[in-house]
Amino acid sequence: MNPIDKKIVDVIKCLGIDMIDSAQSGHPGIVLSAAPIIYTLYSRHLKVNPKDDKWLDRDRFVMSAGHGSALLYATLFMAGFDLTLDDLREFRQINSKTPGHPELGITPGVDMTTGPLGQGFATSVGMAIAEKYLESNYNKKINNTYYEIFNHNIYVLCGDGDLMEGVSYEAASLAGTLKLNNLIVLYDSNNTSLDSKTDKTFTENVIQRFQALNWDTILVKNGESVDEIDKAIIQAKKNNKPTLIEVKTVLGKGSLLENTNKVHGSPLSQEDIEQLKNKFGIRNIPFTPSSDAVEFLRDMIKTRVNQQYDKWNDMYNEYIDLSSNDIRRDFNILNGDISKLDLTNLPKKFENNLEEPLRVTNSKLINIISQTTNLFIGGSADLSSSTKTYLENGKDFSCENYNGKNIWFGVREHAMGAIVNGISSYNIRTYCSTFLSFSDYLKPAIRMSALMNLPVIYMFTHDSINIGKDGPTHQPVEQLAMLRATPNLNVYRPADATELVGSYININKSNSPACLILSRNNVQKEEYSSSKKVELGAYVIRREKGKLKGIIIATGSEVNIAVKIQKELSDEDIGIRVVSMPCYEIFKMQDENYINEILPVGIKKILLEASNTFGLESLVYGEKYIINVDKFGLSGKKEDVLKQMNFDYDSIKERIKGLIN
Repeated sequence: MNPIDKKIVDVIKCLGIDMIDSAQSGHPGIVLSAAPIIYTLYSRHLKVNPKDDKWLDRDRFVMSAGHGSALLYATLFMAGFDLTLDDLREFRQINSKTPGHPELGITPGVDMTTGPLGQGFATSVGMAIAEKYLESNYNKKINNTYYEIFNHNIYVLCGDGDLMEGVSYEAASLAGTLKLNNLIVLYDSNNTSLDSKTDKTFTENVIQRFQALNWDTILVKNGESVDEIDKAIIQAKKNNKPTLIEVKTVLGKGSLLENTNKVHGSPLSQEDIEQLKNKFGIRNIPFTPSSDAVEFLRDMIKTRVNQQYDKWNDMYNEYIDLSSNDIRRDFNILNGDISKLDLTNLPKKFENNLEEPLRVTNSKLINIISQTTNLFIGGSADLSSSTKTYLENGKDFSCENYNGKNIWFGVREHAMGAIVNGISSYNIRTYCSTFLSFSDYLKPAIRMSALMNLPVIYMFTHDSINIGKDGPTHQPVEQLAMLRATPNLNVYRPADATELVGSYININKSNSPACLILSRNNVQKEEYSSSKKVELGAYVIRREKGKLKGIIIATGSEVNIAVKIQKELSDEDIGIRVVSMPCYEIFKMQDENYINEILPVGIKKILLEASNTFGLESLVYGEKYIINVDKFGLSGKKEDVLKQMNFDYDSIKERIKGLIN
């Protein structure tokens, strides 16, 4: 390592250690072991402009080992991003630009929220898919000039913990299948985790495992050698497959605790900090980086990137001038305008006799949407024939054809959720689908969507015990409660085709993620359903005849049941109102006047939903007014299962009648 490289690496290490010491919280081990890796990447390879951290064709960097945030923030400051020494001093403090783990939208230069191990790795596969898709769809020749708008790489820094988590291997398997050669993973390999050395937990040959997944692999034996790391990255950029670079490092290199798990996640002692800085030849005064080191790194990046950035900008502006209005609209979206889809072609009305599963209606709608924009892509976890989410004219995304809209995720729900987050980070509207009962597999990724405010659409079909013969493993019970408990996530369970259109209209107004809960069984088009009123979360879909004696609040296909019961009880002079509640999260945000208007105080209210309704108890007076499913189902004919579970039509009707009377 030449003296300039060593000086900058040592300054990055000291800044990271100062941040952790100031906060008395953080992970010094990775700061000391991986600083040469991240320095090599930023100084010699990463195509970024610190003055324009939203540049469309920048390389993306994902700190999958998110506990290494101090290392990342120190590097971003040194590289010239919009961070100050005061920001570094506020590491892990409330409302700072330097939170405990990297967060998208908080820190300039951070491309992805990371921390739950493996998520960053898996999300980077989605970013690589997005880059390939955009490259294939928008790079083109116009008037004999070729415009290369997209041509960048996605880099990842991960550790042993990331590669232990199963989600990373699900994602790596798909990346290898798709031959995503724009994906380069730098593996900080130090054989040490939080509790112990990895000989207790993680002994496989990682290189061989990734080779089996159709990746190229490179081994860097000396993790302190900037030149070795540099050569490995140069080679990786030439490869025709995704590349894993295993960099052998020593955790906490130079610390009194080096190469032990004790240096992983606790601040260093003052004695240790002092002896470290003595080794580096740096004064032990916190947050006083050498101005020479700072300027050297910033100048390296400017010299390497600025001319390229200016040339790209000129090309991009010329390309936009020559492009159609549709292309210009797409780039407005890609540059960060609210990702609105063109929904003008969605049906305004449906035939009153329409009776079909909502998964079928949804298939028709997404195919209409797909025809209006390139920026709508997605797929399912090997279930498109069941969830009906295949885009008929969208072609398949594959290593032979990167411009396809249909992503074949395979049976990889967990990775699927993380991958669509990565795609969505490019401002492409994306979706994924599986059965509602399998939403459990996606929960960590859904949480990350909500945390990052990414407008992913999760399409969950087979939404209740009425799927019958598949049995309790496939019959959702507790999943709706789990999804509704997630902040910043709207869960839509529409009653019919009209409400499904309304759900899309509402989703399209938001940059938050959403779940669509869709029936496998037939549902009838309701006479008084409203797409417009979905924006209220709940509304009166069927008014009472005569004096109001009770209100049924229902969701999804249970609205059909409630309306039928209301009609029959009306003939017996029992005045029932039916309220359809397609989205509880939106309804609870309405003002008190509206809530009291449709659910007046003093009137009995009955909640009807084929699910565990945990969290919705406030809508009714007590548990006896909840008609739901709060135990696992059974395998058998639909009718037999519903009767056994006391959720058949006659049982529900008699219970409602008894409660009202």
